[in-house]
Amino acid sequence: MAPARFSLKRQLLLWLLLPQVVLWLAGAVFSYRLAGRYANEAVDATLLQATRSLARQVKPMGNGLLIDFPRAAQDVLEADPSDKLLYTVSSPPGKFILGNRNLPSPPAMPASPPLGQAQFYDGEIEADTARTASPVRVAALYLQFGDNPRAQQTMLVQVARSSANRELLARRLLIDTMLPLSLLIVLMSMIVWAGVGAGLAPIARLRRLVEGRRPNDLRPIELDAAPQELRSLAQAINDLLEAVSHNVQGQRRFISDAAHQLRTPLAGLKSQSELALAEAPPGPLTMRLARVHESATRSAHLVNQLLALARTEPESLTRQTPVRFDLGRLAREVTAELVPRALQQNVDLGYDGPDCDPDCASASQLEEPSTLPGIARRQDALQTLEQTQQDRPVEVTGIPLLLREALVNLVDNALRYAGRGARVTVQVHGGPDRAELVVTDNGPGIPEDLREQVFERFFRATHEGNGCGLGLAIVKEIVERHGGRIALSTAQPHGLRVLMSLPLAA
Repeated sequence: MAPARFSLKRQLLLWLLLPQVVLWLAGAVFSYRLAGRYANEAVDATLLQATRSLARQVKPMGNGLLIDFPRAAQDVLEADPSDKLLYTVSSPPGKFILGNRNLPSPPAMPASPPLGQAQFYDGEIEADTARTASPVRVAALYLQFGDNPRAQQTMLVQVARSSANRELLARRLLIDTMLPLSLLIVLMSMIVWAGVGAGLAPIARLRRLVEGRRPNDLRPIELDAAPQELRSLAQAINDLLEAVSHNVQGQRRFISDAAHQLRTPLAGLKSQSELALAEAPPGPLTMRLARVHESATRSAHLVNQLLALARTEPESLTRQTPVRFDLGRLAREVTAELVPRALQQNVDLGYDGPDCDPDCASASQLEEPSTLPGIARRQDALQTLEQTQQDRPVEVTGIPLLLREALVNLVDNALRYAGRGARVTVQVHGGPDRAELVVTDNGPGIPEDLREQVFERFFRATHEGNGCGLGLAIVKEIVERHGGRIALSTAQPHGLRVLMSLPLAA
């Protein structure tokens, strides 16, 4: 089961924003209740004033009541149709005298109710027409009347008002309170978001520093402006990189030293096997000597490739200064150097570039002649190939020795695997911002599904020939060290086309 992806930023935002949301909800509930309490206090104050005013209109007279409640006073109480006051006067409490019969009674009728003190409570009243209950806020006031102190009677005055306006007032108070609070929460969330992003920026920078590196780049990570926690992490990574670099450098030194030490004895073995083959009579011994010579040749080629690979490492590159040079001239020189070998393998090797005149030579013009005029023509062709006029140079900046090694490996691969009678062409083109070096052959080519793997070290697409699987790996290393790229494609009508692209010199 794959582990769930963990996001530190998501966790931090969750733990920082979630309490704000909870506090905002708690603040909303508290504000609503507080607004309701203040609305009740405001409504209760108006109800108390209306109750006392109504009580003053009911005047005791002897053992009875004189109700002085003119129509004008009723009109004042019922002036607002949407929020009119409802009232009831009863004496004794519960026996209707005046007002609205539907007002709810106080929650509990005490045996000796508090006189002169208003009691406030919520209730419901049914409308006369719709038969629907509407919430109301009621104020009840108990008063005593009568001339005989021993036979005092109790009167209940009730005034009610609909709770709709009270709820509206509470909502308005809630909105007026929560709207600035909501804007403040949003602003705080934005600040938290930006703060978390700024706080995690060093982690993202560290990730980019590690992700943007090549596998063989073992330089220490520089993160001086990072917090102490990340600095400790970077130091731990640097310690690991230093240990890995030490081990890798030891392996590279061993390979380089071993290749240097093997180069001389292998060259001697190859020379001695050639002499033995020349002197030995035909027979089984000659076949064994031929195998020894083939193995020595292949081992010598492997040692040379390992040395070339060691020269492409970053430590070796730092000791060499890039210079500006003509890539076309380098390609012509390498092609001219390899023409004799192409003749031995019966391969037509030639150069075709933007500055090549019609007399540029190829290996087909350099076939071994048996006459003196033929020898003269061959020498003239070699001189033409080496000394072609340079009207339009294609200049790049790099290390000529390494790029020469890359081109030699490309042409060497073409000569090895294109087959006898094949044609190999080296071309150089200059574009707007890049130089292109192309090596094309009409051999069997490389299957498309193997074109990525052939750049891996010691991988061989075929078991024919005596290659060691390092040529194209060396070429890729050199090209990428120079900021270029290499690609393989199919040549028409058949064969392999290798494109090496490099940035032009500024």
